[in-house]
Amino acid sequence: MGAHRRTCDWCGSGTPIVRDMEPVNPDYQYWCEECARALIIKGDPIETYRELEGEPIYGRLLDEHCTLKRFYSFATA
Repeated sequence: MGAHRRTCDWCGSGTPIVRDMEPVNPDYQYWCEECARALIIKGDPIETYRELEGEPIYGRLLDEHCTLKRFYSFATA
């Protein structure tokens, strides 16, 4: 199933923008913008990720909302 047909693994309704490449729980790999933002604000951002929409939406969310300056890595194909 392609990413465009998936839904967010957390809320079940949003369109995924990012995939967690090293998930703690493999049931939660694909995240929509709202759920990904909530993770960042909560202080539990995705550290190794792949953007799904071709734009750095998740990278911008990290820049806007992340106060922890850890090393995040963008996974390539």
